[in-house]
Amino acid sequence: MALTPPARLSLVLPGFENIKRGWHNSFETVAARLLPGEYFVTLNDEAIYTTLGSCISACIRDRVSGIGGMNHFMLPASASSDSWKAADNSASARYGNVAMEHLINNILKNGGKRQNLEAKIFGGGRIIANMTDVGMRNIAFARDYLETEGLKVTSEDVGDTFPRMVVYFPATGKVRVKRLRALHNNTIVEMETQYLHTIEDKPVSGDIELF
Repeated sequence: MALTPPARLSLVLPGFENIKRGWHNSFETVAARLLPGEYFVTLNDEAIYTTLGSCISACIRDRVSGIGGMNHFMLPASASSDSWKAADNSASARYGNVAMEHLINNILKNGGKRQNLEAKIFGGGRIIANMTDVGMRNIAFARDYLETEGLKVTSEDVGDTFPRMVVYFPATGKVRVKRLRALHNNTIVEMETQYLHTIEDKPVSGDIELF
C-alpha cells in the first residue's frame, strides 16, 4: 500500500530533520528544499530542489540502491585554507570541500557503495556582475574534487549568466533544470551577495520560492 504524504514526510534520516520538506504538487512527491550551506540525503523516492546563481549543487547517488542526495555551496574551500585539499574539515558545509565530504560520507554511512556512485553538477552562473567569477571557481573545484575522488560525472549544466532551479530525484537519478529568466536575477543576486558577505559568520536565513 502506498504511503500517505504525512507518512512519507516522517521518513527522514537522522540528522536531516531540520531540512524543510513537504508535499510538492508540481513534483507529485515529497520534496526537500535546500538553502545555501545545506545538504540532504535520502533513502526514499522523493525530490530535492534548490535555486542556484553562482553557487554549485552536486547531486550524488548510488545508482544501484538509489540512495543519494544534494548539496548547495557558495565557495570552494574554507577561508583558512589556500587549497580545498588541505582545508579544515570542521568548516561549515557552506564550503564545497566540506559539503562534498559530508554528502558522500552520509550516502556511504547509510548503505551506499563507493563503486556505485555517480555525480551530476549544476550552477556556477555569473549573475553578480561586479564580483570575481566565483561561479567558475566553484565549477573548477567541483570537477577537480569529483575526479580526485574517482566519481564519474554523468551530466552537468554549469556556467553562463543565468540562475537555475534544480530538482533532483535520487531514486531514479533524474534531474530537472529550469533556467530562470532575468526577472529573478535581482532576488538571487541579493540573496547570494548577502550570503557571501556573512559567510564567515552564519548562513543567510532568507527564503525564496520561484515556482
